[in-house]
Amino acid sequence: MTDEELMLAVCEGDRSAYQTIVNQHLKSISHYAFRILGNQKDTEDISQEVFLRLWINARKWNPEKAKLSTWLHRIAHNLCIDYLRKHGRVQTQESFEEEIEQISSSYGSNNDSSSDDGGKLQLLKQAMDLLPESQRSALSLCHYQGFSNKEAAAIMNISITALESAIARAKRSLRDQLLIVDEHKQGD
Repeated sequence: MTDEELMLAVCEGDRSAYQTIVNQHLKSISHYAFRILGNQKDTEDISQEVFLRLWINARKWNPEKAKLSTWLHRIAHNLCIDYLRKHGRVQTQESFEEEIEQISSSYGSNNDSSSDDGGKLQLLKQAMDLLPESQRSALSLCHYQGFSNKEAAAIMNISITALESAIARAKRSLRDQLLIVDEHKQGD
């Protein structure tokens, strides 16, 4: 069945069609939410809420406006943003730079665990977690979730130009901050 056929069935109360959609999209929604929230429990809560809203608002999906996956990620994005705002966890560029400095200090004092690829990946993950939400979302959607720039912009409700700018700023921030960490390590 196509997404459109499944959603028509969901509108008629077909729980089997609903479960099929959940099975097809849960992993992607959960990965996206985790990249934004960084917490498994919050991720599970948001993912459940996404699919609850799918069930309640199935008639609101318009296949001419967005693919089902785009619509679901848009719901997830909005829920994540609302959650971060409610819990005061929206990252600013200034706090990102401060936290990178803290990571840099611990990276330099712990050369052994950070010198392998696993340590570098962990460092990159920590740096990504500290990016402002808009930059982290843009990177996650385009580079980890596989959405096109057009789809990611629709999910985030921004222009394609704004999305590309957020990705460029995120990459520049990551590069610059990881260079600082590397220089700090070499200085020790």
